[in-house]
Amino acid sequence: MSSVHNFSEEAQMAHFMQRIEAGDKIEADDWMPEEYRITLIKLISMHGISEIMGALPEKEWVPKAPSLSRKLGIMAKVQDEMGHGQLLLRVTEDLLLPYGKNRGDLMQDLFNGDLKFHNVFHMETKTWADAGIIGWLVDGAAIITQTNMLGASYGPYARALQRICAEEVFHAQHGESIIMALAEGTDEQKAMIQESLSRWWEALLMFFGPASKETTGSSKQDLTIKYKIRTKTNEDFRQIFFDKYIPRILSLGLTIPDSTLHFDEESKLWSYKQPDWNEFKKIIKNGGPRSQARLNLRRSSYENNAWVRDALSVAVN
Repeated sequence: MSSVHNFSEEAQMAHFMQRIEAGDKIEADDWMPEEYRITLIKLISMHGISEIMGALPEKEWVPKAPSLSRKLGIMAKVQDEMGHGQLLLRVTEDLLLPYGKNRGDLMQDLFNGDLKFHNVFHMETKTWADAGIIGWLVDGAAIITQTNMLGASYGPYARALQRICAEEVFHAQHGESIIMALAEGTDEQKAMIQESLSRWWEALLMFFGPASKETTGSSKQDLTIKYKIRTKTNEDFRQIFFDKYIPRILSLGLTIPDSTLHFDEESKLWSYKQPDWNEFKKIIKNGGPRSQARLNLRRSSYENNAWVRDALSVAVN
């Protein structure tokens, strides 16, 4: 444990920022400013719960996948996502110790609306193409943000991301495999991809969050950059996503549902129609198309399996 506990709070903060700037990894039992701790709790708990809630849209397609091979593939992906969620909630739990909270409290925060999950996982999965879009483009977007945090200043999170990012690459390949199979199929299958992409495009734009705090009144992205948890802004991530995926989408003969979308040669940035950020705020407040159904499923699962947690607690004690 760091010896800075003997110093004034100002000296502790100065020493802490020196460590951050030097590229040191902060560990769970190191001194850290409360702002840093709270920023980590909000970020990692949202990431963790989104991994768990993100498994639910694809879980809906396990019994409806078109072949045994596809069923096994999507089942493995769902299992991975749940594992990621548990790993990240465990990382969060260490940060919660000073507040006397644990993973159970995080689940209650989810159920009462205090803990949000990612906007894309509030959406409907109407067709098999949606399972492909989630794996290919949603997980592809996640890889862009998560690989940027592999060097995060908080050591436990950075180490967890090493495993998560490696597995997310396979998830993106799984989704791309579904899309490529459909793209090489019948006219109806190609139309299914287009319809799915058109429905998901705005949610994909929202995935990275607003470009600036003026949009939502939040400065979370500024704090994560200040403390070197990540190095890029929401808009940086969105532009990287465009660079990587727009050419791939167009190469499949698909149409992106934005007539204004173009690459500006002067700014070297993509210009695009902004999504409805008021709708974004509504969705993340659990007002999305499948928000309540997925929360109810998670709630019933949590309650129905309480006996397992109780049994394990008795066994440990």
